[in-house]
Amino acid sequence: MRAYLFLLSLLLCGVLNAQNTIQGVVTETNNLAIIGANIRVIGDSAGTITDSDGKFILNTSKELPYEIEVSFIGFESKRISINSKKQQITIVLIEKHNLLDEIVVSASRTPERVFESPVTIERMGIADIKKTASSTFYDGLENLKEVQMNTSSLTFKSINTRGFATVANSRFLQLVDGMDNSSPLLNFVLGNMVGISEIDVQNVELLPGASSALYGANAFNGIMFMNSKSPFTYQGITAYAKYGQTSQKAAGSNDYIDYGIRMAHAFDKHFAAKANFTYMRGTDWFATNYRDKTIAGRDRDHQNYDGINIYGDEVSTNIYTVGQTMVANNLLPSNLAALLPNENVSRTGYNEIDLTNNKASNTKIDLSFHFRPFGEENFEIIWLSKFGFGNAVYQGANRYYLNNFFMQQHKIEFKGKNFFLRGYTTSEDGGQSYDMQFTGININRKWKSDNDWFGQYAGAYSQAYAGLFGPTYTGNASASHAFARAAAETGRLIPGTAAFNNAFNEVISNPDVLSGSKLVDNSKIYHADANYNFKDLISFAEIQIGGSYRKYELNSFGRIYTDANGIINYNEYGAYTQLMKKFLDERLKFTGSIRYDKSKNFEGNYSPRLSLVYSGGEAKNHNFRASFQTGFRNPTTQDQYIGFNVGNAVLIGSAPDNLSRYSETRPVANGSPAVGQLYAGGTSVVMTGDNAYNNSYTASSVMAFAAFAAANPGNTPGAAALLRKTDVNYVKPEEVKAFELGYRSRVKDVIIDISTYYNIYNNFIGSANAIAPLYGKASNTFDFASGAPTYATNPEVQSLHALANGNVRIYQLYTNTDVEIKSFGFGLGLSKKVYKDFELGVNYNYAEFSFDQAKDPSFEAGFNTPKHRVKASFGNEKLFKNFGFNISGRWNDSYLWQSAMVDGMVDSATVVDAQINYNIPSLKSTLKIGASNIGGKEYTQVLGAGLIGQQYFASWTINP
Repeated sequence: MRAYLFLLSLLLCGVLNAQNTIQGVVTETNNLAIIGANIRVIGDSAGTITDSDGKFILNTSKELPYEIEVSFIGFESKRISINSKKQQITIVLIEKHNLLDEIVVSASRTPERVFESPVTIERMGIADIKKTASSTFYDGLENLKEVQMNTSSLTFKSINTRGFATVANSRFLQLVDGMDNSSPLLNFVLGNMVGISEIDVQNVELLPGASSALYGANAFNGIMFMNSKSPFTYQGITAYAKYGQTSQKAAGSNDYIDYGIRMAHAFDKHFAAKANFTYMRGTDWFATNYRDKTIAGRDRDHQNYDGINIYGDEVSTNIYTVGQTMVANNLLPSNLAALLPNENVSRTGYNEIDLTNNKASNTKIDLSFHFRPFGEENFEIIWLSKFGFGNAVYQGANRYYLNNFFMQQHKIEFKGKNFFLRGYTTSEDGGQSYDMQFTGININRKWKSDNDWFGQYAGAYSQAYAGLFGPTYTGNASASHAFARAAAETGRLIPGTAAFNNAFNEVISNPDVLSGSKLVDNSKIYHADANYNFKDLISFAEIQIGGSYRKYELNSFGRIYTDANGIINYNEYGAYTQLMKKFLDERLKFTGSIRYDKSKNFEGNYSPRLSLVYSGGEAKNHNFRASFQTGFRNPTTQDQYIGFNVGNAVLIGSAPDNLSRYSETRPVANGSPAVGQLYAGGTSVVMTGDNAYNNSYTASSVMAFAAFAAANPGNTPGAAALLRKTDVNYVKPEEVKAFELGYRSRVKDVIIDISTYYNIYNNFIGSANAIAPLYGKASNTFDFASGAPTYATNPEVQSLHALANGNVRIYQLYTNTDVEIKSFGFGLGLSKKVYKDFELGVNYNYAEFSFDQAKDPSFEAGFNTPKHRVKASFGNEKLFKNFGFNISGRWNDSYLWQSAMVDGMVDSATVVDAQINYNIPSLKSTLKIGASNIGGKEYTQVLGAGLIGQQYFASWTINP
C-alpha cells in the first residue's frame, strides 16, 4: 500500500504536457459562480471542472479550432467554439428546473433520463452532497424517499428499502464503482467503512425493490450504486476537515474529527491517476439498554435476569438440579437441597460499556490508475485498489466489537462505449475483533467456574432459606436469592482494576469460545462480470447481454463457520439478457429482461422483468410506468455454513455437508429422578447439526410444555401433548414476485413522483428456534405404557426427562417458511421552488406486510419497518452571495423489531438536521456548520444498539 502511495505521489508531481491551455469562468444568470461545472472538449478526452470561483483551466492536445461543452446538473448544457488560446471565455448557464432530466444508468444498465426510468429510482449528486445537513453524505442518504437507515454504531450504518430491515442486511446490494461492497464473511455491507470518500463521489443511484433480473441474487429488496469521479474530468487536489462533537446522556459530549484529501491528475489524454485518503474518529453511542431480553418488567434484582446490553448473564441453570447434583456428590445435605426452588438462576453479567472502549474510527484509502490506449473515453482500462479499516460495533445474534477490522478490494476493469469487463477480489481480516457476550461469559469463568459459582449459590441459598444465617432470610425467597448471589460473587473481577483488565485482554485474544471471544476471519471473494450492448450493431431494438461468476473462500478457522479443518469453497454464476424498444413516436418504452443464476447447493433460478413506460402530454412530461419482475435470493454463507456457538444457543446453517461438520460435547445432569446420565449413556454427549434439524422440538412448544408442567404437576401426558417435533426443510433460495406502478411528472414548477408496490414472497428465509434434548428421541406422539416406570426402553419419553431437567441444547436454524408473505407500500414525493431560490421537498412512505403467524408460530419474519415515514427539506443555496442553508426533518412511527438478539418495540422518532454554508472564493473553499438531531430526543433505530444523540460539526472544504 505504501508503494502505491509513493508511486502515485511521484506521478502527481509530474508536469503538464498539454499543447493548448484555455481559461474561463462559468456563472448562472444572476452572475453567481457555478462550482463543479463540467467542461469537456468535443472529440477529445480532455476535461476539467470549475473551482469555487466558477473558474477553470483546461489543457488539451487538440488543435484549434475546437468545441467545448459545459454542463451542470439542473442547468441546460452549452457548447462554445474555441478559436484562440487568448479567447476570453465566459459561459452563462440557464437553469432548467427539472431534476427529471438527470441521467441515470442503473435502472436499465444504459444511460437514460430519470424521467424515462422503468422503475422507482432515487439519486444524489454533487450538489445534493453539498446541501445535506448530515455529518456525512452517507448519513444524508437517509433523507431519500424509501430509504430506511439502521444504525448499529457511529461508524456502522446499513441502508434498507421496502421492509425486512436488519443490520446484517443481505437483501440489499451496495456497489462502489461496480464492486460489491459486502463482507466476504458476513455477506452484507459494512456501511461506508470500505466505501467512498464524499469528495470523490460523482453520484449515488438507488433502486428500491427487486433488481435480480439484471443484478443477480442479492439485489432482492434494493440496490445502491456509488460512483466516483474520473481523474480525467475532476483534476487537482481537494481536501476537507471536520471537527465537532457527539452528545449523548450515557456517553456525555465527545470530540468528533473527520478529514480527507483527494489528489487526481491527467498527465495526458492517455493516462490519469487519483488517490483518496479519509480518516474519521469519534466516540460511539453507548449501548445502555438494561431491559430483560425476554420478560417485560423484570429488573436486575431478579435471580434469572438477562439484560440486553449486559453480557455474561446468559449463563443460566436450574438451581434445584444443581442441588441434586451436589447431594449426589456429598456436597450438600438432601434436607437443604430440598429447599431449593425449581427455577433458573443466571450469573451476574458485565455492562457493554465495561467491555469496549467505545471508540469508533474509520480509515479509507483508495488508488486508481486509468489508461486510455486510444486517447478517448470509448475505451479505458482501470486498476483500482481500496483499503478500509477501523473500529465499529456490529449487531447480529450478539453484539460484536470490530476492532482494527481490515478489508481490501482490488479491481481490473476494461470498459468502453458499449461494454465492460471487470474482475475484482475482496478479502478481509478480523483484526482484534471480539464477541462481547462471550467476553462477559469468559471473564466470569476466569475467576470462578460455572460449577463453583452455581454450587456456592445453591449452598448459600438453601442455608439462608433454612434460617442458618438469621431470621431475616428464613423462608424469604427474595432475600435468600440476594444473599446467595452476594456469596457466589466473592472474588468477582471489578471493571477498571488491573485484574479485570488482564482477564479481559486474555479473553479477547483467545478464539476458543470455551475460554475466549476473539473473532477470526480471513475470508475472500473472487468476482467477475461483463456486459455488452449491441445498440450500435442492431437497430430495431437495444439488446444487452451479460453475466457474472463468483467464488467464495470461507476461512474463519472454525470460529464462525464449520471450517476448522480447512477452507470452505463454493461458487455461483449467472447470465442475463435485456431488450428495450420504443413505440408510438417514442412515447411508449418496453423493456424485457431475464436472468439465470446457479449456486453450488441449489437448483438454478430464472428472474424475468417486464416494464412499460408511457410519456403522455404534449411535451411528454407525464410519465406512467408499470413493471413486473421476479427476484430471488440465494441463502447467504451464514444460512448455509455457519456453525456459531453464541453461548445460550448455536446458529446452524443447513448446507448438506454442514450438519455433520458441527459438533460439540455437552455435559449431562442426572436430574430428578436421577436417570439423565443413564439415558445419555454417560456424563456427556456429542451433539451435531443433525440433532438441531432432525431431533429437536420447536422452541414455542417447549415453552408451552414447561408452562403446562409447572401449572399441572404430575400430568406429564398433558404437557407432552403440547410438544411439536421440529419439521423444517434445509434452507433454499427465497423468491419474490414484485409488482410496481408509478407516475412522474413536472406540473408547472412542482415535481411529482408517486410509486406503489406489491410483493409476494415464497420460501422466505428466516430463522426458527429449536430445542434438542441431549438424549431420547423427539416425537409428536408418546407411549407412556411402554417401559414404565424407568422408560429405559422408550426414547420418546426419555426426551421429556431431558426437557424437564434442562438437558437440552438451543439452536437457531436457517430455513424457509411455507407460509406466503406479502408486503405492500406507497410512496409520494413532491418538490418545488416556493419562492425565488427557496426549495421545499417532502415525501411520505407507507409500508406494511402480511404474515399468518399462526401457521408458523416459530418463524420470525423480521419486517422491522415503520408503517409511516415522513421526510421534508427546506433550503436555499443562494440566500445571498456565497451563503446557503438547508434544514431537513424526518419522522417515523413506532414498530416491532425482531432479531436473533432481541425482540421488542422501537419507539417513534422525530429528527431535525440543519446546516449553513459559506463559499470563500478567494480561498477556493467552503465553510459549513451543521447539526444532527437538533434539540431532539435521543432515539434508536436498532433494538440493542445505543440511543442516537446529537452531533454538531464544522467543516472546511478546499476545492481545486
